[in-house]
Amino acid sequence: MSPSWLEGLGEIGVSLGLMMKRLATILAMTAMTSMPAVCDEDTPKKIVFIAGAKSHSSGDHEFRAGCMLLAKALNEQSGLPVKAEVVGTKWGKDKSVMDGVDAVVVYCDATKAIKNDLEFLDGLAKKGVGLMFMHYAVHPSAKVGEKYYRPWIGGAMENNWSVNPHWLAELKVMPDHEISEGVPETFESFDEFYYNMRFLEDRTKVLDLVTAIPERERMRKYINMWDWHGAEGMGKPQTLMWGREREDGGRGVGFTGGHYHRNWALDGFRTVVLNAIVWTAGMKVPEGGVKSDKVTEDALNENLDDYGDKTNRIKLPDLEEIRKMPPAKIDPKREKRP
Repeated sequence: MSPSWLEGLGEIGVSLGLMMKRLATILAMTAMTSMPAVCDEDTPKKIVFIAGAKSHSSGDHEFRAGCMLLAKALNEQSGLPVKAEVVGTKWGKDKSVMDGVDAVVVYCDATKAIKNDLEFLDGLAKKGVGLMFMHYAVHPSAKVGEKYYRPWIGGAMENNWSVNPHWLAELKVMPDHEISEGVPETFESFDEFYYNMRFLEDRTKVLDLVTAIPERERMRKYINMWDWHGAEGMGKPQTLMWGREREDGGRGVGFTGGHYHRNWALDGFRTVVLNAIVWTAGMKVPEGGVKSDKVTEDALNENLDDYGDKTNRIKLPDLEEIRKMPPAKIDPKREKRP
């Protein structure tokens, strides 16, 4: 209503009243638009883990338990504005779980948990969503690797090219990258670390985030994919975790470790992976790295796949025990170059 002193001015008063109302509206709108927007850093980043079904034996390829452990660290221990969720192999039946997602972490056998949804994931990548693949999940077919994985994350495992020995690696983290925050310059881990990935032809577009040098005395098992490529890679730095900053604005990471569930109890191993996940989601890795609690034996045995009476209780990793093991025997025939 117009002020009472304007009511006696007739049409002039009405006009002045309308002008005052319009001015008040304009001032209110100006005040609203000048208010600072909510900072992106305050908006929780959504991270979805796709966990594969059980495959090997108790304690190996514990995809769900590993994802649950990492998601818990992000949600409850990191202190970061993130919301992590773990889904299984049937996630594709209700893709609403991916609404507003910032990063997808795939941890499964090859492409089993995503094979029917490659185009969907490609659509997410083209919108700038981060993608990370761990252990066996870095191993697509050569065709899928060429069409999807190399554009997404910069590289992938490939038959008759990559190798998969079990070895005690001394891992070195890229020192001038934020992924190294809170991680020792070098640390050891015993795992099925694949190496000799098939990378993008333009190798400058791929970051060597974690490397290690395979040596004969560090090898404990040569298994199905071992051949001359592995032998030729001996004594040379091999990339075990790599990254890519894509033209669409998204990021991608591949990591070949993660066969043995017990390795999540190794602080350096766990922290560099958590750092990589946060980086993949488009966040800045905090100073000192992503915080997480020490993993106890009880925590290590939560959410394990059920193998009935063959379910093992997983012990904390004992690297000294691994060091005492003799090097794996060499079969020269497998290493002969064709």
